[in-house]
Amino acid sequence: MVLFDATVLLHVLFEHVEAPNDAHGEPITKCKERIEFLLKNLSESRVQVILPTPVLAEVLVLAGHQRASILASISSTYAFKIEPFDEMAAVECAELLDAAGRARKAKRGDETKAKLKFDRQIIAIAKVHGVTTIYSDDGKFAAVARSNGIEVIGLSDLQLPPEPPQISIEFPDRS
Repeated sequence: MVLFDATVLLHVLFEHVEAPNDAHGEPITKCKERIEFLLKNLSESRVQVILPTPVLAEVLVLAGHQRASILASISSTYAFKIEPFDEMAAVECAELLDAAGRARKAKRGDETKAKLKFDRQIIAIAKVHGVTTIYSDDGKFAAVARSNGIEVIGLSDLQLPPEPPQISIEFPDRS
């Protein structure tokens, strides 16, 4: 199982989302093509993408008048599976928060306690559902996910689709 966070899901659902910057501060090249190729590969492999309800809420806030149609589209597609923050995820989240508290990890920079808890809810849902890979472009979230044994792949790490083969030119026979 894989999971998309909001930074990736926004690129899946909306045409005109700007490409985020790569590690060098430059916009990721061919971001849309990378996302489309990922979706194609996941679809061909019949891999379902977990969409945790906290991620869905984040995206629906930005959807405005498109909320109902986006939710209907997601709900009717085999590729996506919406998973709630339920009782099992709450227990897992409590473990994550307790472990973080015992380690006395200070919040970093502009991260709020609410954001840290929100991110841990997403990771808890991932762990409950056996997610092995999260697609995310949020570096701080990725660090927490990795520290919990989940692989994280950013948009700049996504494969580019193969270039189409060069067309062959047939020359007329001059004999």
